[in-house]
Amino acid sequence: MDIQTLKSSFRKIFQTEPVLVKSPGRINIIGEHTDYNNGFVMPAAINKAIYVAVSQRDDQEIHLYAESYQQKHVASIDQIEKSDKSWANYILGVADQIKKRGFEFSGFNLYLDGNVPLGAGLSSSAALECATAFAINHLNNLGISQMDLALISQKAEHEFAGVNCGIMDQFASVFGKKDQAMMLDCRSMKYEYIPLKLDGYRLVLLNTNVKHSLADSAYNERRSQCEQGVAWIKEYEPEVNSLRDVSLEMLEKYVKAKDMEVYRKCTFVVQEIARVIKAADQLANGDLTALGKLMFATHEGLSKDYEVSCKELDFLVDFVRDFDGVIGARMMGGGFGGCTINIVKDEQIETLIDKITIAYQNTFNLNVEAYVVETGDGSSLLG
Repeated sequence: MDIQTLKSSFRKIFQTEPVLVKSPGRINIIGEHTDYNNGFVMPAAINKAIYVAVSQRDDQEIHLYAESYQQKHVASIDQIEKSDKSWANYILGVADQIKKRGFEFSGFNLYLDGNVPLGAGLSSSAALECATAFAINHLNNLGISQMDLALISQKAEHEFAGVNCGIMDQFASVFGKKDQAMMLDCRSMKYEYIPLKLDGYRLVLLNTNVKHSLADSAYNERRSQCEQGVAWIKEYEPEVNSLRDVSLEMLEKYVKAKDMEVYRKCTFVVQEIARVIKAADQLANGDLTALGKLMFATHEGLSKDYEVSCKELDFLVDFVRDFDGVIGARMMGGGFGGCTINIVKDEQIETLIDKITIAYQNTFNLNVEAYVVETGDGSSLLG
């Protein structure tokens, strides 16, 4: 994105000088559906971001403009209400959360643009929330910590967007670092950076360009199946509060006989939490091949046991499984559409994209979009 173009677009609409804030989208190397089970995740921020240009107003009004929708929206801090424009709700939800925490801030103008592909599962919504929180905090010198900016953004998504997400997306958008993945403990919120040395490989995202309507209902159903498994175990093991505390033996003993579906879903999560711990060691040792094998294993579990994949995602992973130069691949995100994440040898990327594009078009009569991404820094001020 060109900073001067952003500033000049802002000036045209609001007739004043802005400051610019950038918040990145994210990928998740491994650790899917573990965040709401108090497990571990391994996200990284990417070099695609949401950009907001902002300025303070001398009244209590919020004036918004979204470039990609060519839409305006006006609201008031005194009475923040949900909008019929979904993009505006991510911004309004953040303002609402900051206000609910007792902070006082002035009205603002905000112009929104970005290059995070929408609907691809790269968390454009979290990036927008974090950019907004960062901007309001900066403009008003509120002194809100980075962790609280992420938590405010997560709560905004729960209350104004109606998505009961875990903390991973907002955390990655705020705390991301170039050339680093992050190992986040979703129970304690402790985290560590792990160097992501790709040495001749690149991260390639393949977008299915589908979003099946099952996504939201299945996500809620999986959450309740996990909670059910925990509740059954807790009757006998009172110290257990989430699947993070559960062993495969406990599932075998207390859940399997009661409900085979709940057993399978919980088993996947317990195995996935263990995979993330193993992946952190392998990445720290620079063993990309071992990491790739774990990614394939995660996809197998998400598809067959957790059942949140779809035929388009499975096709993309199966296609690259024996492709020379691909050492790991899996579906990424909530499921039923979005992207696969692939670790691909530099010199094979072009060939892979050419071949998979034709095969996907022939099979589904759909385009597959490829994004070669790099890791990037988290929320920051651009001036």
